[in-house]
Amino acid sequence: MKPDMRMEANRNSILLDREISQLMFNRRVLANAEDPAIPLLERLRYLCIVSSNLDEFFEVRVASLLAAASVDGALSEHPALVATLNRVSNECHALVKRQYEVLNTEVLPELAARNVHLLRHSERNDAQRAWVKEYFEREVRPLLTPIGLDPAHPFPQVVNKSLNFIVALSGKDAFGRGTAIAIVKAPRVLPRVIRLPDELSDGTGGIAFCLLSSIIHAHISDLFAGREVIAYSQFRVTRDSDLWVDEDEVKNLRQALKGELQGRQFGRSVRLEVAKNCPPELSQFLLDQFSLDQSRLYRVDGPVNMVRLNEIIEHVKDATLRFPPFFPGSVTKVASGDIFATLREHDILLHHPFQSFQTVIDFVRSAALDPSVVAIKQTVYRTGMNSDLMEALIAAARMGKEVTVIVELMARFDEEANINWADKLEQVGAQVVYGVVGLKTHAKMALVIRREEGALRYYAHLGTGNYHPTTTKFYTDFGLLTCDPQLGKDVNEVFMHLTSLTKPQKLTHLWLAPFALQSEIIKAIRNEAKIARAGRPGRIIVKVNALVDESVIRALYAASHDGVKIDLIVRGACTLKPGVPGLSENIRVRSIIGRFLEHSRIYYFRNDLAHDVYLASADWMNRNLFRRIEVAFPVLDKALKRRVITEGLNPYLKDNTNAWELEPDGHYLRRKPRGKQVLFGAQQHLMDILGTPADQAGS
Repeated sequence: MKPDMRMEANRNSILLDREISQLMFNRRVLANAEDPAIPLLERLRYLCIVSSNLDEFFEVRVASLLAAASVDGALSEHPALVATLNRVSNECHALVKRQYEVLNTEVLPELAARNVHLLRHSERNDAQRAWVKEYFEREVRPLLTPIGLDPAHPFPQVVNKSLNFIVALSGKDAFGRGTAIAIVKAPRVLPRVIRLPDELSDGTGGIAFCLLSSIIHAHISDLFAGREVIAYSQFRVTRDSDLWVDEDEVKNLRQALKGELQGRQFGRSVRLEVAKNCPPELSQFLLDQFSLDQSRLYRVDGPVNMVRLNEIIEHVKDATLRFPPFFPGSVTKVASGDIFATLREHDILLHHPFQSFQTVIDFVRSAALDPSVVAIKQTVYRTGMNSDLMEALIAAARMGKEVTVIVELMARFDEEANINWADKLEQVGAQVVYGVVGLKTHAKMALVIRREEGALRYYAHLGTGNYHPTTTKFYTDFGLLTCDPQLGKDVNEVFMHLTSLTKPQKLTHLWLAPFALQSEIIKAIRNEAKIARAGRPGRIIVKVNALVDESVIRALYAASHDGVKIDLIVRGACTLKPGVPGLSENIRVRSIIGRFLEHSRIYYFRNDLAHDVYLASADWMNRNLFRRIEVAFPVLDKALKRRVITEGLNPYLKDNTNAWELEPDGHYLRRKPRGKQVLFGAQQHLMDILGTPADQAGS
């Protein structure tokens, strides 16, 4: 049977489960929290990352599965979806159980041995308990509003991922009625981790913390004078957080989203977390209130929101508990201060976070201040609440330049920040456009148009990552600064397309989704297959965050069958099965989990030694290829091509410390040095060759 016929015979046999693959990524992150070679606070950070990832997984992926499998709120006859939900539930329960085991049996005890204490009520001494009681009376109790449930006080609205308490009471209330259940919401304005005064900390030079949940637990009976607290538990509910607006009906997407952002806090419930010792009758009561079954219940041995433990990391200053400080390198060729003159001489390739993002900020700032610059255009997907780039665009608009900003209002969990920036930009006269209805604008582009010697010249920045001041320090990404006239013309054409909504003219260099990106990718894959069939080496190396598009996967399978050697570096979900005889024996898949989040997207095709290198904003997912505005752009300069290959691909294929290899059954095996191999980590290698030495960082 030919490979394509075999594929059609049983689709499930050639693809891995997407949701389980995504959860396997979190297993790999959790493995770093388990690694004793990693500094303790960094291990705690990895635990927090797993929690944050799971929150989003439930808010988006599980929520969408439940919605697809439900009719009138109950699971319908969708056996495949129900089976997927059951597999996801089993894996999530096992993952959460192991996560709290690592926290309680490894990370917290080892931190305590280093004089960093997270104290439960039973672990606090008399002086600490006295201080906690005074803190409760002064800072916490005045903000609490216990709600005894009765017909006049129904179960309250509970905000998504908020900290709450359920309390079982004996006896009668002040009015002689037997209200048995009360709900207490933790004030959202209070910190979840409280640092005790240093003089109360255990050990010399130690530092002690306690959780807000622990403080409320210790004094919860004080809230119900004359009643006995029989049982209580903290709880947290996770809700569907995907925003939905009828984009065909609304006249103002920004105003519609402002209303939807409030509703996100009260979407459909998808998960309930309670304390490990929560009585079954209380957890069942909560499940009933949120219309959840037992499979959606998670009993945790610790805080219901582990993400909050990030606050400990920020407080503890012991450098030995963290990764050694890293200082990104700078682009010395722009030392003259005239970035436009530099770009007229040569393109600039930036590799973040190993090289500073400041060069990009300087590019936009210089454009804002330069009297020869007449226009600036930029896309905004994620940029954060505080952004030097956005401030520079505002300054440019105030100076009378033509400023056009494509703001993606539907950037998940960044909607509010983007709406705020859109408001500010419009107030100073910038032209703000919200992309294309029904398609997220995910392309990362900035274009500066400068008048030089009576003509207009394009200067462009194209990137694989967001214009975000925080993520640029922790996400690996490439950015290209260029004044190549054809690339600049292509970028301007994309901006014209996004603002006018007309069909884009033919682009010379850029691959644009949703029109041509998938077809160009498949065309390049098939070209390598054609080369291999002719007896010449076919070679593909791809680095993306996710690979789930079935058409691309089928093209890769076919290329493998024709003899193309394929290496895929996929950080997260990958539904392609590598190493299957007759299907994918020439394909290897690996994932790198290290100090930085791997985020760059690189497509390499050998193409008979032409060595085609594309950088992109798009992962190989159906949503990126057909439901987003995405751009893949070529690296044209030969020296910069070599840099992308030698920095962005080859070290990751050589990595034997942070690399995990995907097996055909969906499991990942961690790579280890073999024989006389020495330890090699791609990220550490790039830090060594691109970063600024610590002794020069302050100069």
